[in-house]
Amino acid sequence: MQSKRRTFIAETLRALAVIGLATALGLGNAHADDKKTLTIGATAGSNFDQLKLGIKPVLEKKGYTVKLVEFNDYVQPNLALAQGSLDANLFQHVIYLKKFSADKGLNLVDITKAPIAPLGLYSKKRKSLADLKDGDRITLPNDPSNLARALVFLEQNKLIKVKAGVDPLKVTEKDVAENPRKLVLTPIEAAQLPRTLDDAEFALINGNFAISSGLKLTEAVALEKTPDHYLNVVAVKAEDKDKPWTRDIVAAFRTPEYRAALDKHFAGYARPAYLQ
Repeated sequence: MQSKRRTFIAETLRALAVIGLATALGLGNAHADDKKTLTIGATAGSNFDQLKLGIKPVLEKKGYTVKLVEFNDYVQPNLALAQGSLDANLFQHVIYLKKFSADKGLNLVDITKAPIAPLGLYSKKRKSLADLKDGDRITLPNDPSNLARALVFLEQNKLIKVKAGVDPLKVTEKDVAENPRKLVLTPIEAAQLPRTLDDAEFALINGNFAISSGLKLTEAVALEKTPDHYLNVVAVKAEDKDKPWTRDIVAAFRTPEYRAALDKHFAGYARPAYLQ
């Protein structure tokens, strides 16, 4: 009995050693690398719809089962990605991704640029910028990267002037040097901006939230000429950036099928160079 027990223990230890070696060599993750079920998150509106209409069908043709998850803020998609409930997300520009990851201690990276609905200035009370009056209230995104983006937009439209020498990617309300029209600038959580149109004279709204609320890009008083650093990016965990399924996601954004979906459903969107 003792001999059999010692033999069993020895065989168990050898088996555990083999498993440990396989894990150390990464062999135990082979199936994870080859997985065929993907969960991708996006904010409501155009970002979610791009995945639904242009990316999901392409990935499904390659044999993937694709689940899309819709979000209504700029915080949860990255937390869900870092925690593993998402494999990838589409909702943010690279500046926001880097700042959020640094602030939260997350190891997330971008894998490809993607189109974005331009930031736009909307109003129910004014038909154009020429109708703007002294003291008008303008609501704008309150997260740091999009707040800076909005303030630069206002400067480009000659409504305010920012202090000389300030990094345009880090501008805050404190950096406004001149506000000759005495505009009341009110930062608001981005998803709530469309709701402020009943009270504020103008609202600077991120494109996806404008569209998801029923606004049209053609209705904007003014649209942003979006620079590359404000294009959307697809993000994944750093440890997944070279996985086969990650490469397949990147490839999906470069297919004729995706381009056709953009042409049909997302006219007027700012696009990265590979989709020009």
